Amino acid sequence: MTYLLLAEKPSAAKNFAKALGGMSGTFNGKPYKVQTLYGHMLEFVEPHEMVRGDDAKERFKQWTPETMPWDASELTWKKQPQVTTDAAGKKTSKAKAIADVAAAAKGATAIVIATDKDPSGEGQLIGWEVIQAIGWKGSVKRLYFIDESEKELQKGFRDIQDLTSYEQDGEYVKADVRSRWDYLSLQLTRLSTHAARTQGYRVIVRQGRLKSVMTKLVADQLALVKAYKKKPFYEVKYKDDKGNVFSRSFDEDRDRFRFESKADADADATRYGPSKVIQDSVTRKETPPGKLLDLGGLASILGAQGFKPKEVLQTYQKMYEAKIVSYPRTEDKFISTEQFNEMLPLVNKIAAVVGADVKLLTHRTARKTHVKDGGAHGANRPGTSIPASLDDLKSYGPSAVAIYETLAKNFLAMFGENYIYNSIKGHIEKYPDFTATISVPLSLGFKAIFDADKETADDDQGNDPLSTGLGQTAARFVFEGVNKKPPLPTHKWLEKQLSRYDVGTGATRVSTLSEVTTGKTALLTDTRGKLNLTTIGEIAAVMLEGSMIGDPGVTEKLYKAMKAAGQFSIKPEAVLQTATQLIKHDKEIFYRNALKLHSQVGAPEPIVEKEKAEGEYAPTGEKVSFSREWNGYFFSDQEVQRLLRGEVITIEGKNPTSGNPYRAEGKLAKGKYKGNTFWGFKRLEANSYTAQTAPFPLEWSGYKFSANDQARLRAGEKIKIKAISKSKTPYEVEVTFEVETFKGVTEWKIKPHFKERPKKPTAKKTRKSRA
Repeated sequence: MTYLLLAEKPSAAKNFAKALGGMSGTFNGKPYKVQTLYGHMLEFVEPHEMVRGDDAKERFKQWTPETMPWDASELTWKKQPQVTTDAAGKKTSKAKAIADVAAAAKGATAIVIATDKDPSGEGQLIGWEVIQAIGWKGSVKRLYFIDESEKELQKGFRDIQDLTSYEQDGEYVKADVRSRWDYLSLQLTRLSTHAARTQGYRVIVRQGRLKSVMTKLVADQLALVKAYKKKPFYEVKYKDDKGNVFSRSFDEDRDRFRFESKADADADATRYGPSKVIQDSVTRKETPPGKLLDLGGLASILGAQGFKPKEVLQTYQKMYEAKIVSYPRTEDKFISTEQFNEMLPLVNKIAAVVGADVKLLTHRTARKTHVKDGGAHGANRPGTSIPASLDDLKSYGPSAVAIYETLAKNFLAMFGENYIYNSIKGHIEKYPDFTATISVPLSLGFKAIFDADKETADDDQGNDPLSTGLGQTAARFVFEGVNKKPPLPTHKWLEKQLSRYDVGTGATRVSTLSEVTTGKTALLTDTRGKLNLTTIGEIAAVMLEGSMIGDPGVTEKLYKAMKAAGQFSIKPEAVLQTATQLIKHDKEIFYRNALKLHSQVGAPEPIVEKEKAEGEYAPTGEKVSFSREWNGYFFSDQEVQRLLRGEVITIEGKNPTSGNPYRAEGKLAKGKYKGNTFWGFKRLEANSYTAQTAPFPLEWSGYKFSANDQARLRAGEKIKIKAISKSKTPYEVEVTFEVETFKGVTEWKIKPHFKERPKKPTAKKTRKSRA
């Protein structure tokens, strides 16, 4: 039997080849061949392409409010090879990659899905959809692995399991129903966008089962913060000679010892005098180390340090592929006995890298709170490849050092002893209603290494100061307090809210937060972990008031329903029906709430139409209309006439984004954008010029070229200039004038030639040299 192993991506295929002895061969007595996939290789076609009948096709093609919600039972859920578009507009299809799988499968007797095993079942879906696409009718098997180390991949190969069919594969069913539900939810974005545009807002208002919940939670919390009004109050308290404060339990409905004015509190204070302190009890208590972090908790800590979710995800993935950290998309909060035993010999090495005191790591037996079997990948933790130093991690990304240091110290904390303290209770002798409970540390234990509970707490939640014990005497004072202010919504705060509802895994929450905080359609801003609404986010928040898609309780039930579908306790069709019901409900809500946008968000920005030039294009006799502005340059009447005659003109302007001056030659021409044809100024292609005839820039990075400079550069010479960096720092660099392609655009440009910096030895090379 020859196995065709489907690896999720090229890097995974390389790791399989390394573990098994090549891209093809025999391992454990079984012939195999490794074939790489490229993540998801198929996508749903347009809705009108997966319905039958001309009437249905026309109805689904419209994407109008009148045709929504769709009847999901009409959809065939047809898929096609995924098509991606790069920044230059170039489209690439996965059709060839799928054909390569089909070709490789011809010599196989079984296809083995060897993708990642993640909580959402995504890996299973990636494998099965390709198998269905190539029409494979043979045996299908599954290879599971904890990480991409040689040991785990080899173990997974030895334990390859049979899969009967995709309909009976719970992981696939769960992932498939989720992808279909998400496809149906695209209607929500179209409806909320259309509703906003009926009120004059030319924006795209994205909605989805997690992004909408995030937006609504942040919006509601910001509203609480904005509505907060500081209300001071005054009351009598006691303070002993060691600084401990004694106070009375306050019931707003019953008690009258809290006053709005200080004068009233001062009058009340005359009733109380100095007194001795009575110690009531001393109880020795212990606290074990906090939980192991998931990616959500890790990213929320790093967010406060200024690292964006997107950057943390990208850097973590690179570190995972290098085996420096464990699998990212796990939902486990513990590690297995086998994983514990594997990591135990590495504890001291990890501690040395992050500067943790090995003398504190004395608890070398497995804790029941942190180590138990039954998980898959285990909690996020350091990998088996230990860097020589934190500096060696910088090449993986800006957050690499912070990722490893935080993850490693959290992991090492479970090898520290329990935090031990005395909980002491006492009261004021003459006035026993005044009480205090203090904590006196006896041994910091794991807290001297890392305290996960403290690190993941809301930013405004600080621990009470530790005490050395109760004093002997106490004196009364007037305490000034205020009503509690709602905390600002931060990454940590949002992570806590979503965890409470068990909505998504930590990795899913981080990737979604990354999505909603980046790009032109961002709903939220993220400033060092503090979240706020963009203008589009404000619009979305108004639309979500009273909606189901913005309700975390509804989303929590949906996640449970998707899991139930994977366990075959509910039919997938029933889960999809919830999408139709939700869209029907929220459609009405969106249009009703859109009427509030002007009063709650403000009037939309007026639409400023670019001035058009019109006339007859002499070379063809066509009547044309085109914009009088191009890249910040406004064409004069004379230039408009020259363009209409078909002439090439030269213009000089400044880029409206960068402010850099430019010189360009071009003429009037037809173009296409999103399938629509238009007339406009088109810059001549680079191959239309030579070094002698190409438009030459007026300046580059703050340096203005002289006539002599231009002549030398056009002659192909390399010259040294004094430029100025973005940070206003002068520097010298050699430049040439040559053709370059950037984002699909080819043109003559000034090209800098920076001196190469000597490369630092990698951690791997350093280890070899030490050996």
